[in-house]
Amino acid sequence: MRFVWQLVAVVAVAFVGGQGITAAEGRPWLQLLVGVPTAVLAVFVYRWVVGRTERRPVTELALEEAPSALGRGTLIGAALFGAVIVNLFTSGYYEVDGIDSRSGAMGLLGFMAAAAVTEELMFRGVLFRIAEERIGTWIALVLTGALFGLSHLLNPNATPWGAAAIAVEAGGMLTAAYVATRSLWLPIGLHFGWNYAASGVFSTEVSGNDTPPGLLDSSMSGPSLLTGGDFGPEGSVYSVLFCVLATIAFMWLAHRRGHVLPRRSRAQRAGATATLPR
Repeated sequence: MRFVWQLVAVVAVAFVGGQGITAAEGRPWLQLLVGVPTAVLAVFVYRWVVGRTERRPVTELALEEAPSALGRGTLIGAALFGAVIVNLFTSGYYEVDGIDSRSGAMGLLGFMAAAAVTEELMFRGVLFRIAEERIGTWIALVLTGALFGLSHLLNPNATPWGAAAIAVEAGGMLTAAYVATRSLWLPIGLHFGWNYAASGVFSTEVSGNDTPPGLLDSSMSGPSLLTGGDFGPEGSVYSVLFCVLATIAFMWLAHRRGHVLPRRSRAQRAGATATLPR
């Protein structure tokens, strides 16, 4: 039952916050005022429901770790997306014509903060973490990554290739970041840094969502294999390449730290509750 209670609690916050952000569409400052509190509320709801249902300290969301881990994750995520843009720019597929919308960039700050936090709590904090206890790190990573990619097929400009790319990029990299640190703050920061750089700074499409423009007045053209087409640069082979490299690095670190869990036998699952390494 803990899985159900935890998932329902986080999904409820995500739904209510999402409705508020949608209602504020076209009013960037209101989106900021809805999005940031949604992210904060989701963190405290997750900490409360996990603490109640598992009767333990919620170490994966230790508040004292938040500033440094969020900062590192945001910088890494923004740098990775920046590397994608550099490749597109030097190839002549991405162009900047000036400044577009400073207020739009602020609205996207709230939107992407809420999305990053709620999606990480759902997919890494609940789904992956609980699945990993039963089936081990690698199988749980593959299955929850695939589910994360499939969830993006609901977006307006979704494509099968885009969903597959998300499964590999985000499903792999963000899960690996959690496994390496056993903290949700780093993948939250990575998720936010990547998405905000894509939307709020470079004004590109994010996961086929009909994303409004951010800071830069930009345009993209060229082969969809490189630009991602209507799905956005997350469907680019550049994104897949850089995120796969980051995934390998995080999983190497996780292995060195002894954080990779094997699949447990039925007897082991019945005899004990998994104790995750820190």
